[in-house]
Amino acid sequence: MTSQTDIHDRSAGRTFVKVLKGALTALSTARLMPLIALMLLSSDRNTIYADLDRWAHVYHFERPRNLTDRILMFAHLMTWLPEYRNVFYLRAGLPGRLLSIFCRPLSSLHLGNTSIGPGLFIMHGDGTFVSATKIGENCWINQQVTIGYTNETDIPSIGNNVRILAGAKVLGRVSIGDNVTIGANTVVIEDVPSNATVMGVPAKVVWIKKPSPRDGELDCRVECDSRELR
Repeated sequence: MTSQTDIHDRSAGRTFVKVLKGALTALSTARLMPLIALMLLSSDRNTIYADLDRWAHVYHFERPRNLTDRILMFAHLMTWLPEYRNVFYLRAGLPGRLLSIFCRPLSSLHLGNTSIGPGLFIMHGDGTFVSATKIGENCWINQQVTIGYTNETDIPSIGNNVRILAGAKVLGRVSIGDNVTIGANTVVIEDVPSNATVMGVPAKVVWIKKPSPRDGELDCRVECDSRELR
């Protein structure tokens, strides 16, 4: 049985860690000043701000409400989450890559020369490679994911609000619709319709979110549970 002393000690420990991280983030802000300036001056800053909002939402931070909040959130993410650094350098282009010496990106995460909409979130990102003709807004990509080529030219096109879970592979000239979830370790080599959840090797549709005139949208399991994508 947990005693009141144990609860107090754990609470004190969490408070100490929070204070320590805050202090280290404040110290880190000095080295980040060139990158903060780049964020504020970037022609793509609205997309950068949308990314910050998405990361704040996923990690249950308070959404930035003003410029000071955005700078503090940026400093926190750049200090503690190397996968966010890759996202920022993608948005910042060549100036970001040149200034990455101040805060190294995650070396095993590769975001190719891809047009990616605002709200991109990378969970962990280790061993992830991304090359696509385009990726829509609010994409979620986990670790060990490959999005890319089957030959010299064919790469995927991915819609809005797509979630690609750990170990998944999306390969070749395939089109992924909006609001799609691709399950862990799934291999996608055919087009996926909007609102579908796919799993397996090769990918199969296991769930489709269908519109309902009464409820707006309703999750419905479909008869094609074992059907391979066509």
